[in-house]
Amino acid sequence: MSTEKRALWLSDLMLLAVAIVWGTSYGVVKGALAFYPVLGLLVLRFGLTFVVLSPALRSLRQVNASALAGALGCGVLLLGVLLAETFGISLTRASNAAFLISLCVVLTPLVEWVLLRRKPSNVEWIAVALSFAGAALVSGGVFIPRAGDALILLAALLRALMVCVTKRVMRDSALAPLPVTAIQAGTVALGSVIVALMLPSQQWHALPSLAAHGVFWSSIVYLVLACTLFAFFAQNFAVKRSSPTRVALLMGSEPAFGALFAYAWLGEQITVWAWFGGGLIVFASVLATVRWQRSIRAPEEMQPVVSNDV
Repeated sequence: MSTEKRALWLSDLMLLAVAIVWGTSYGVVKGALAFYPVLGLLVLRFGLTFVVLSPALRSLRQVNASALAGALGCGVLLLGVLLAETFGISLTRASNAAFLISLCVVLTPLVEWVLLRRKPSNVEWIAVALSFAGAALVSGGVFIPRAGDALILLAALLRALMVCVTKRVMRDSALAPLPVTAIQAGTVALGSVIVALMLPSQQWHALPSLAAHGVFWSSIVYLVLACTLFAFFAQNFAVKRSSPTRVALLMGSEPAFGALFAYAWLGEQITVWAWFGGGLIVFASVLATVRWQRSIRAPEEMQPVVSNDV
């Protein structure tokens, strides 16, 4: 197997693993929010992540100011994604949030077309259309968003934008995935503190005790290690080697994992049509993956995503 194919397979496996852990994160966050408020949870989760990753920041000494500014911009976008997503989860069902966030699959090729001048291929548009059909089914067809659902839709748009912006930032070879993840975590933690200071005091609570709230602290450990440290590093690693649309499509199985976990962990009831729609989204992800593996283009043909024209 060639180096290019091995790199694509590794990226694919990492992205599918991210889809699994991020899918389960909706139910885990929903459970943790029963013990601690949104902004406090974000500060705790990403503050701990930043502390763990802070040694990686030493590698940024040789990075120019514009690259650092780009990484900070990615962190600000991530802050927006997580604020909208976490507040949305607190106001809607975990399974609903997992399905609706998948609309980033529909929005990513459009954002990529505008920002990176990469027109989606016909197969990508078919996969996008299937994802859109699946999202329509899980939302019950005609969809009038309530507050929580509207926030999840906003998070989907911001996530699509973040993937494309991260692609532009990560094309600078001096930026490694690990320090970028550290910058993102620090930005989210600090931004959440600033937002919390601007809101009423109910965002600041005493931390739950370890002895009496073992489930909460287990959730925090899982969110930090799996859903943050691993997931954001893996996404930054993969997006540097692939197109933003491919990253979004390969992670299209996330809502299915999220719904399964919400059903098993939280006991949420999901309709047959919602399951069918989730299946369409997963199929779209598989379609994109199989097409890519069957038709590996030469390196020079894969350059429009990261060319100097962008």
